[in-house]
Amino acid sequence: MLPSISSEFKKSNQASWVGTSYMLAICAFSPLYGRLCNGLGRRGANQTAVMLCALGTLACGLSTNMETLIFARFLEGVGSGGIHTTATIVISDMYSLRSRGLAQGFASVFNAFGTGFGGPFGGIINDWLGWRWAFIVQVPLFAISLCLTSFNLTYETPQQSKSTRDVLKRIDYFGSLTLLVSVASCLIFLSTRYESIRPWSDATVIVPFVLSIVFFILFIVVELFVAEEPVMAPHLLRQKIPVLVGMSNFLVACTNLAVMYFFPMWFQTVLLTSAATAGLHLLPNAVSNTVGSVFAGWIIHKTGRYKMPSLIFGIFPFIATISIWRMHEGMGPVQSWLSIVPQGFGNAVVLQAMLIALMGHLSEADMAVGAGFVQLFRGVGQVAGIAIPAALFQTKLDTELRRRIHGDDELILRIRRSASLIYDLPPDVQRMARDAYDISLKRVFVFAAGATLLSYIVRLPVPDKKLDDHVNKPVNTPAISTSGASSSVAGSLSAGPGRELEQEDEVQLGRDSDAEGPRNRQYRPSDVERGNA
Repeated sequence: MLPSISSEFKKSNQASWVGTSYMLAICAFSPLYGRLCNGLGRRGANQTAVMLCALGTLACGLSTNMETLIFARFLEGVGSGGIHTTATIVISDMYSLRSRGLAQGFASVFNAFGTGFGGPFGGIINDWLGWRWAFIVQVPLFAISLCLTSFNLTYETPQQSKSTRDVLKRIDYFGSLTLLVSVASCLIFLSTRYESIRPWSDATVIVPFVLSIVFFILFIVVELFVAEEPVMAPHLLRQKIPVLVGMSNFLVACTNLAVMYFFPMWFQTVLLTSAATAGLHLLPNAVSNTVGSVFAGWIIHKTGRYKMPSLIFGIFPFIATISIWRMHEGMGPVQSWLSIVPQGFGNAVVLQAMLIALMGHLSEADMAVGAGFVQLFRGVGQVAGIAIPAALFQTKLDTELRRRIHGDDELILRIRRSASLIYDLPPDVQRMARDAYDISLKRVFVFAAGATLLSYIVRLPVPDKKLDDHVNKPVNTPAISTSGASSSVAGSLSAGPGRELEQEDEVQLGRDSDAEGPRNRQYRPSDVERGNA
């Protein structure tokens, strides 16, 4: 939809910020929802995220200029990141460590379904009714989400004891703001220095560079000495497992975004395929990612171990990036369509395994904060996964074009800024541009290979742990479950009006649930697996 939006507002130079502002918001505000979950409760935090995302989506559809649209996308990102974080926390509450990955895997199926069909559906709405309606038609879905969580997400946690005013007063606004300014300044620096190829002496280069460093230092100071409930949870930085998992998630997210963003471009600029065909080459990645998530959940549930799947399948993304790096114009359809498959599958297994590793080593009180902590690293990795490869790509592309095309700086600049221009170039110039894009994009794939190999090395010290099959999170109403060979599905949980859960409250899923009250019962997943629920 970006071409339609840029055409209406006549500000194509700002179009990239429609996506960047969204990613920045996810990066800066997702970790806050871990704290909000402890203060407002799981439902309160989730519904806050849903309402912010709905408001941002509606504002996108009603935007009258590019600046308003960028702000609306930022607001949408503030809510979107919270939806993901709170969903992870709720699954952690409802499932044992051993079953948690399986639940996350099935959740990822619906996420992949929405992602896979959202793009084509948005394109159809854009062609039929215009780009604004592609945003507006989503708003009723948020209303449905609010209704579902109002009736189903009703349990409370021991930490849920503060008033809304107290919670809002203790939120680390300054920490989020300093992180946001630091990351945004870094993005502007990378864009002006390496994409626009401006000298270090230029104010548009040096000022954002200095600001990114200053505000990052301020962020650290705020987190360590000022904030009552810091967004980064500094005490987790003193623990080996959260740091290793955070670094791994950063590198995995960085690799994922680099490949997702630049992989289709290779087909469009080197093989001269259409944008639609180039985009279709990402479909195998989406499918393998979904399969990998479910497989990871199943194998962890089956074995009660997470280290071995991470070691075996964690090398798959490196194999994929090397295979992508080796692509050439004369390759066959197998390499063309399947090179990316190990990328999605392997990273899905790694993300599931590392999430379980983190949750398995955190105390119950740190579960929600830990989810936000990891999301912070992942969000920064997503932003870096676009900005750093883009800087590497543009620097190399400028060099390669100048080696081949002499004396026409305006043409070089146009080729760098618009990949679609290649289709209309004279055959001799087109050949030179295609070669330049090929070499430059291969540099990005080498970066991705290095990042994914480094992430594998980072995960090696993560210790293994035998996962138990007990739900330690307190709830006080029996869950509805279905039996199965390798999964248990929890249903509606209710804490009853005005009553907080006690730490000793436990739930049993068994045939005798009607005979006993909701208190003093032990949840035994093995009963569910044997079909006794």
